[in-house]
Amino acid sequence: MNGTHHYKLTVEWTGNNGTGTSNARAYERSHTLVADGKEPLPCSSDPAFRGDPTKYNPEDMLVYALSSCHMLWYLHLCADAGIVITSYVDHPEGTMVEEHGDEKGRFTEVTLHPIITITDGSKQALAESLHEQAHHKCFIANSCNFPVHHKPRFIIQAAYAQ
Repeated sequence: MNGTHHYKLTVEWTGNNGTGTSNARAYERSHTLVADGKEPLPCSSDPAFRGDPTKYNPEDMLVYALSSCHMLWYLHLCADAGIVITSYVDHPEGTMVEEHGDEKGRFTEVTLHPIITITDGSKQALAESLHEQAHHKCFIANSCNFPVHHKPRFIIQAAYAQ
């Protein structure tokens, strides 16, 4: 894969309650994310910033993007290495800190906690080592200025019929 790739989205604010942004409490932080050919995704800001707790927020999406990108590279590397994965569930966690008095913040780290089921226990060490390669190939992780850790846990599925 070589070249430049472009991603075009539409992010539309849907939180005008009739008076627009007449004051900070007059509007909702709701918005919709749309990409051509895909279902719209209702979003908001984090509840700490007056957002709707039932909708995804940018911070959720950043942590998701890191987890998803890592997982997709990892699955590819395992397939190439002959490691059969039958289940992959991640519980990623991100830490963001707000800087006092400046109304800005930043992520300080994200840790991925995948639980991976493999069919051959003799390949667990190789499967574990592939996380570092996946990390270095992940486009999203390569774009971040904070550490992304991975703490995998493996389950061996001994009786798997292919």
